[in-house]
Amino acid sequence: MSFGKNWEDAVERAKKVKLVIFDVHGVLTDNTVLYNEEGGRLRAFCHEDGFGSNALMFCGIEVAIITRKSKTVAARMQDIGVKRYYETKEKIQQYEKLMEELSITDDQVCYVGDEVIDLGVMRRVGFAVAPSDAKPQALEVAHWVTEKAGGKGVARELAEMILVAQDKWDQFCEKVTSKGW
Repeated sequence: MSFGKNWEDAVERAKKVKLVIFDVHGVLTDNTVLYNEEGGRLRAFCHEDGFGSNALMFCGIEVAIITRKSKTVAARMQDIGVKRYYETKEKIQQYEKLMEELSITDDQVCYVGDEVIDLGVMRRVGFAVAPSDAKPQALEVAHWVTEKAGGKGVARELAEMILVAQDKWDQFCEKVTSKGW
């Protein structure tokens, strides 16, 4: 696990997290877009990220996705059980709706983004995170930078970091190894 940028500060911020919001493109994917013979888009997702998202939800931390419309992303979120999936380009507005709906404050939210379009939310949240290959502007505002690159296990790495900070990781591991999901 990375002890990168502002580790002690990041741990203190992670202790407060009740909601993790992920951007998708460049965070849960590596930004590669493939097309099939019929012209349909395909994206690759890392299995580790599904595990990380499920670990957070299993431990009582809400997970949300805010991204633009994508059939492949919608299918992946359904597959891993993420119910808070929002297709919009208006990230700040959706963020504010989520905060109101969940009755939480900025400092209880973690947002993971990699690009200029994520900066508005990243500047608002209590815990802003960027993948190691994020754009320089996102890296600059992030409170913590993962060792993993986008699409290569960012959600899994972050989940462990947050759950360790909240003293939930060992209990989670014990539950899933002895009783399963």
